[in-house]
Amino acid sequence: MQLETYISDLLYRYDCVIVPQFGAFLTHRVSAKVHETTNAFYPPKKALSFNEQLQNNDGLLANYIAEIEKIPYAVAVEKVVKQVKAIKSYLVEGETIALHNIGDLVLNTEGKINFEPSLHINYLTDAFGLSQFTASDITREVYKEHVEELEEAIPLTITPETRKTRPYLKYAAVALIALTFGGFTASNYYVNQIDEHNQMAQEEANQQMDIRVQEGTFIIDSPLPAATLNVEKPSGNYHIVAGAFRVEANSDKKVQQLRDKGFKARKIGVNRYGLHEVVYSSFTDRIEALKALRTIKRTHNSDAWLLVKALD
Repeated sequence: MQLETYISDLLYRYDCVIVPQFGAFLTHRVSAKVHETTNAFYPPKKALSFNEQLQNNDGLLANYIAEIEKIPYAVAVEKVVKQVKAIKSYLVEGETIALHNIGDLVLNTEGKINFEPSLHINYLTDAFGLSQFTASDITREVYKEHVEELEEAIPLTITPETRKTRPYLKYAAVALIALTFGGFTASNYYVNQIDEHNQMAQEEANQQMDIRVQEGTFIIDSPLPAATLNVEKPSGNYHIVAGAFRVEANSDKKVQQLRDKGFKARKIGVNRYGLHEVVYSSFTDRIEALKALRTIKRTHNSDAWLLVKALD
């Protein structure tokens, strides 16, 4: 299993991808900038970093692997665990782990993981097609000096009579030389810019991912009759999932059970597998959602997981 491929795929859409029992790859947006000395333009990008402290499984990576490889979620988790064990063993032996399109990992003298991100890929989809380039200085005075040199080297022969009656010829000739030279220089600069953009366009297109993480089904043997509930208006795209039910009556019962325990539980609709999803609560901030998820997994339900989904 090429773990770095799945991590790279998810970094295009998410700011945090946690590898359970290993660490998290984080991104933050960096604005475009121009270097004042070199006139180099740097497009906006997602800067990549690694945090060894974030190791709790939020379900994102394992569910994506399960969906891509068409395997059960538990099998996907086990494959990730085996891959992490192999990576750690290589790091302990002093080897550098090179993750394609992500960066290099190596242990320092204190036994901590140092991460050197890859700089040749930009995970910011808004900046697709943009690359670094350096602008040339505008040299108008140089063109003027060139024209004066040409005028001295190739003087215009005009008789006094012609100069008197047609004085504009000299200035027209000078202007023609200046325009020709300037147009040739500008054309070369424009062609060079086209070549740079053609190279830029050869980069791989960002993979379009339609990720809807799904997991777990609670089974209730004795469903209650359907109950009418006042469902709160959905708020936020990060949802802590309690379960997904084939029978809607079971999902109604689960909502009531969670609300009796103080959770802001509700149904958020039917997923692609025809299951009615029930969530503990929803959040607009991913970090807050992860904190709440850790609390729920520790105190109430170890099988709870995080679903990222925009509700209509």
